[in-house]
Amino acid sequence: MKRLIGILFVVLMASSCAKENNFIPDYPVNFSAPLTDPRLSRLSSPGGAVTLNGYGVAGIVIYRRPDNAYVAYDRCSTVNPEKKNAVVLDDPVITVTDPVSGAKYSLYDGSPVKAPAQTSLKRYNVAIAGNNLQVTN
Repeated sequence: MKRLIGILFVVLMASSCAKENNFIPDYPVNFSAPLTDPRLSRLSSPGGAVTLNGYGVAGIVIYRRPDNAYVAYDRCSTVNPEKKNAVVLDDPVITVTDPVSGAKYSLYDGSPVKAPAQTSLKRYNVAIAGNNLQVTN
């Protein structure tokens, strides 16, 4: 009897964990521009961020962290991602907010910082080659 209850418990836990509602689909992302591009002017100093439409699911946000590393995320909120709600930059620029659900995410690592967000923003690869910034997946 104990064995049957144990197996039932494992099956229930596995089935409840298998449901992932916060999946952001893969869209090809290939953005490239010189760091001198006017669209990227806010990235000239640490703590700056820009948003760009037309890439990924709901656009991309690029952030220059205080350690001078660049990170990029899809702007699609992980709360109800099927609605493709784009997060917006907060002031000061250390977080972004889903204006529909109120969820907040850290730009440092994309992690959720305010409910109802439970999953991090989708992160993209950032490479700097000379004076050129490239975001890809």
